[in-house]
Amino acid sequence: MATGHTDPQRRARILAATLDLIAEEGVAGVSHRKIATRAQVPLGSMTYHFSGIDDLLREAFTGHADHIVAVFEDHLSGVTTADRAREAVTDLVHTLSEGPHRDLVLAQELYTLAARHEPYRQLCRRWMKRSRDLLERHFAPSTARQLDALIEGLTLHRALDDAPPDRELTREAVDRITAVPRPHRPSQG
Repeated sequence: MATGHTDPQRRARILAATLDLIAEEGVAGVSHRKIATRAQVPLGSMTYHFSGIDDLLREAFTGHADHIVAVFEDHLSGVTTADRAREAVTDLVHTLSEGPHRDLVLAQELYTLAARHEPYRQLCRRWMKRSRDLLERHFAPSTARQLDALIEGLTLHRALDDAPPDRELTREAVDRITAVPRPHRPSQG
């Protein structure tokens, strides 16, 4: 294995291994030793690159948040009409809920940490602000806040449901929040 000076990817491998372990075992299952083994780096690299496990977790989760914001950006950039923005939000919910299960697990692990520890709440607030800023390019701030919550909730519900709601239900929810009247959909019960 290369030394720290000739291994410029070591830090990135440590962060990737951290997220992989969190996705598999939860934050409670993460340790310096397990991460070093997974990243194939000497154990000493952990304290060389990070001041402690919290520093490592915050940086790893920041990278995860950046990844999700990039997904938002991919869906919302280049959108020029309100109708297309609504369709982009609908697509975003389905992309996130049908995407890698790993992303959902990581988000839930971060939310659990944020519920207990202020530095992770700050990280989540920054993440939510960035998501809302992207939504505010197309919607009023109060609407963007509602859409952001809808995206989070529908993504989780669709991902965990054995028979997830279809696109039409997602589109209807987006339209309601963005005040677009749609024809009434008959109940299926």
